[in-house]
Amino acid sequence: MRARALLVALLFVAGVHAPLDSFARSLPPGVTAAAGGLRPLGAGEMRWFGFKVYEASLWAGPGESAIIDRPFALAIRYARAIPSQQLVETSMDEIRRLGFGDEPRLARWRALLSQALPSVEPGETLVGLHVPNRGARFWHEGRLVAELPDAELARAFFAIWLDERTREPELRARLLGAAEAPR
Repeated sequence: MRARALLVALLFVAGVHAPLDSFARSLPPGVTAAAGGLRPLGAGEMRWFGFKVYEASLWAGPGESAIIDRPFALAIRYARAIPSQQLVETSMDEIRRLGFGDEPRLARWRALLSQALPSVEPGETLVGLHVPNRGARFWHEGRLVAELPDAELARAFFAIWLDERTREPELRARLLGAAEAPR
């Protein structure tokens, strides 16, 4: 009985951390046209109380500089329906927690993210393209939905996943190609 419980636990862990399917191997054509030369860096899942919320993959341009200083795309395929307002508010809570911006700036950013983050259904994908020193572009299901010419907002938004202070250090490590292990 103990061996069976161990096998089930191992299979569960393997399932949680198994490589993702073709989702992690391609970007929508609009993204690749906007930022050619991006290559897959890493991928992982976000779970909340054991339930999968989304799969994410990170694509980066060439270079040795920090990821936030290079062009990159973060693709997220949702496993659950999430309304736009919840995506925006959760993003704003994390941006605030990470210490970006004062309240007037955060209010402006909330309005911009409301344009960029539509409601999603299971299986739908959002892709954010970080353009260093310029801002970000967002695609929903392969269709460009927003261009945000605010470099500070772009840095703050992507910090949710890529900053060392993220709430999901294991996902961060996987997105970065397991180059860094969580501490």
